Parts: sequence; C-alpha cells; structure tokens
Amino acid sequence: MKRILIFSLAYFPKHVGGAEVAIKEITDRCSSEEYEFHLVCLRFDSNLPKEEKIGNVWVHRIGFTKRNPSSTDLRSFPLHLNKVWFQFAAPWRALRLHREKRFDAIWAVMAHSCGVPAALFKILKPCVPYLLTLQEGDPPERIERKMFLFWPLFSRAFTSADRIQTISTFLARWARRRGFSGPLNVIPNAVDVKHFSLEYPAKTIDDIKDSLDKKMGDVFLITTSRLVEKNAVDDVIRALALLPEHVHFVVLGIGPDEAKLKKLSRKLGVSERVRLVGQISHSDMPKYLKACDIFIRPSRSEGMGNSFVEAMAAGLPVIATQEGGIADFLFDEKRNPEQPMTGFAVDKDSPKDIARAVKEIMSHPEKVRAVVATAKAMVKDMYEWDIVAKNMREKVFAPLLKLG
Repeated sequence: MKRILIFSLAYFPKHVGGAEVAIKEITDRCSSEEYEFHLVCLRFDSNLPKEEKIGNVWVHRIGFTKRNPSSTDLRSFPLHLNKVWFQFAAPWRALRLHREKRFDAIWAVMAHSCGVPAALFKILKPCVPYLLTLQEGDPPERIERKMFLFWPLFSRAFTSADRIQTISTFLARWARRRGFSGPLNVIPNAVDVKHFSLEYPAKTIDDIKDSLDKKMGDVFLITTSRLVEKNAVDDVIRALALLPEHVHFVVLGIGPDEAKLKKLSRKLGVSERVRLVGQISHSDMPKYLKACDIFIRPSRSEGMGNSFVEAMAAGLPVIATQEGGIADFLFDEKRNPEQPMTGFAVDKDSPKDIARAVKEIMSHPEKVRAVVATAKAMVKDMYEWDIVAKNMREKVFAPLLKLG
C-alpha cells in the first residue's frame, strides 16, 4: 500500500473547479488496495466536517469558516485570509499527518496555491518524493506577480519537485522557465465524453430552445465560462454587433464581470441577442450545448480548457484562440496545415476575427460536419478519464514512488 498526501486549496463537495475534479477522477480510478490518498484543503464552510472520506480520498480540512458561505463571503473577512494562511498551516497539518501515516509521496495540485506548502514540507522532509501538477488557467506572469511575497518558496515549488505533470505543453514550458530540469509529463485533463455525447429526445432539446426563445433560422453561439476578463466574453458581445440579427449568444456561467457585460450589451445595442443564463448544472449542460449551434470562447489565457473539449464531445464546432493549452487540441486549417482540422482559430482580442469565423461556419456546413467529426474522434481517443488515470498511474505515480 502506497500513501500519497495531496495539497489542494479546495475539494468536494463545494468550491471546486477543474483541478479538484481531476484529483477525484484520477484517485477514484486508483485501486484502494494499492493506494491510500490523503488531502489537506481549506474548509470554508463550518457545516463541513474537519475530516471525512470522499471516494478514495481521506479529506482533512483546515482554515477559517462560515456557515454556508457565498462566493462573496470567500472574498470577505475572515475567509479572504484563508489562501495566505494555507501556505503555512497546510505544511504544518501535513507534518502532523506524516508522523502518523508515513507518506510515500506528496502531490501539490497547482503551483500558485499549493506549491509553497509542498516546498516547505520538502525542506523538512527531503526524502519524501514530491510531485507538482500544473493546472493554472491564468497567465504565468499574473501568477508570478501574485506570488511575489512568497518568491523564494514559490521558486522552490518548482525546483525542489522530483517530478512535474502539466495539463498542456504551454504549462510545461512554464515549468522549464521556472528552473525545473527533472522528468516532466504532459497529461491533459479529461472530460466525461459519454455524458457530453448523449443523444436526447427531440422534445428535450426543443424545450431548451423554447426556454432560450430560439426561433427557426436563428444561429445560437454558446459559451460555458466564468464571467471574468480572461475568458473574453466581452469580445463575443462586440462581435455580435458585426453579425446578422439572427445570430444570438448564450452564456452559461456566473462571475464578477456580469454587470459590466450587461452594460456593454446595452451600449452596443445587442442586449436582446445576449442571454446570460447563469449557473447550469453539469447534468444539464449537454442539453444546452446541443440546443445551440456554435461553441465559442476566445480566451485571453488558458491552461487547457475543459469546456472546449466538452463542446467537441457534444458535437459542436468550436471557435477559440490558440492561447495557452488550447493549442494542444484546437487545430485550424490555415494555422496548423500539418494537423487534421478540429476547430476554428481566431486572434486574441479580435471581435472582427470572431465574426469572420462565425460567418465561415454558417457558410460551409459540409466542412463543419467534417471538422466536428474529427474533433469528436480526437476527444474520444485522448480525453477519456480512464486513459488519463492510466497514464497518471503508469507514467507519473509509479516512477515517483520508486524514489522513496
């Protein structure tokens, strides 16, 4: 039995993102007879127990709490202190657990939130192998500015790792720039391909279309995005002003930029064509994708971008930039002539380029069908969780644990 201690800022059942989903999907596919996982994370919600087992992971929660905190509460006193406090409290909690469990390795998920605790643990327990996973979606330069106060330890988060795994070649290059010279594996996140490939009764999809007020002949663009600057929802709204009246835009997601986006829609005279639906459950998301026609997210930065892969699995043509990790799977016929075409690439910060891509998709249905089929096949071959978990066990965990 090998014991691995995970550092993660959050974990199920609340305040989770792609990194936490990846941890659960991977650990659930590891035999409980071979691996025992423990995880130190923030608690946030006083209703959550300090310790519990979720799937194949023993969760140990620490930090300041409030009963049923909202997203606003997380940015207010005292919860806003948690992220800084975690940098020093997490390794202390990990050391206490290590005295009892004698971990065979530690695993930090995301450098900007968990690299410092892992580096501190590694200083005190240098013989315990250390794996760093890079899942960051923000630009590396922005992350480095955020971590300036922790700079020596943040640098050690990279240089003291025994192995690094990244979800994209873009993040792999960042690891090398940060001074890591050891073994590195690029293993992407996956998606629930079966869930997003589901076929629904026509009435189910028609009900979604009715709820969105989609009429015959309308073309609906859709995005699943947090409403933040990096996801460039504003650029799609600007592009609407350059597109015919029958083109509309559906936004699934919430975030701090909602009021700003509504104001922009009114200013450009396209507010009647923009539908900010809000948060949609993961179970309902494929229905909304299939009720629409084109997936779009012209990201200004992206570590990988599960939403794009989910849309490909659902059978939608995808418009995106090739920023960050998107370039690993979205191949455009003009920009990547050596690759089978899987999507339509646009320049960053270019509403005109977005409008051009939308018009191209509307004008070439046969080409779009071929692109969609190619993208869907790629997702099935490369982005299933069973494949990702197998690669993590064989290419990452196995060699790492031999160091102990």
